[in-house]
Amino acid sequence: MLGSIEAGGTKFVCAISDFNLNIIDHTTIDTDEPNSTLKKVFDFFSNHTIKSLGLGCFGPIDINIQSPNYGCITSTPKLAWRNFNILKALSDNISVPIALNTDVNVAAYAEYHKGAAINTNNCIYLTIGTGIGGGIIINKKIIDSRHHPELGHIFIQKREDDHYIGNCPYHKHCLEGLAAGPAIEKRWNMKPIAIPDTHNAWELEAYYLAQAIVNYTLTLSPDIIILGGGIMHKSFLLPMIKSQVLSILNGYFPIDNIEQYIVLPKLGDKAGIIGGLLLAKELLQA
Repeated sequence: MLGSIEAGGTKFVCAISDFNLNIIDHTTIDTDEPNSTLKKVFDFFSNHTIKSLGLGCFGPIDINIQSPNYGCITSTPKLAWRNFNILKALSDNISVPIALNTDVNVAAYAEYHKGAAINTNNCIYLTIGTGIGGGIIINKKIIDSRHHPELGHIFIQKREDDHYIGNCPYHKHCLEGLAAGPAIEKRWNMKPIAIPDTHNAWELEAYYLAQAIVNYTLTLSPDIIILGGGIMHKSFLLPMIKSQVLSILNGYFPIDNIEQYIVLPKLGDKAGIIGGLLLAKELLQA
């Protein structure tokens, strides 16, 4: 059997599958401090015999196998997890080969192989929720060299009527600081789920996400961009983003079919787990 962990800043999802990726068992664990969170993870896997494990982890995380800090979560705003070596903690308790990458890279990998990006060579997966992160597949391979991509921390232009300072503790008004869930809540004093569909909060959100998508389009030229995460559960937001992308591009860069270029995940909230299982399977086939 194969194991997968989607280690998120809000929750950990753990799953077991057979070699054909049919999920046999799974559990969801709230993300608390490392010891209590991982104890529940270990308890889950102690009931199963697995051959390998795929881990997609929130970050920033050191995924450079040559680095002395390989496997360490680094400058996360979740202070209890800062500089914590999650890979070592798992390896010390689950004695199987472990494939490590970021949660968003792993989700991108799943959508590339099993979801919305099948039959493409290049894709971007962006998740918009508690934070904003992105995974990139170029020429059929995950992009991660000295450091993984940080698509949520690019800088975008604030709209003139937006006086919110920004929520990112490092950059204030980067994309994550202006458009992630906590930024929406603090700007409007309402949780995103409570904001009416007709509220002008969503036009502003679409504008910021569209700016980012235009930047990714002009620099990476992917075949498809997939937008996931809790904020994208607002179904009316996707058409607004597409319209803003075309407006910002202003005809400069050809997009043949905007409906097929910017899409929602086909795997939904299961992308991270399925991606982890794919990485675990590849470990055994190497």
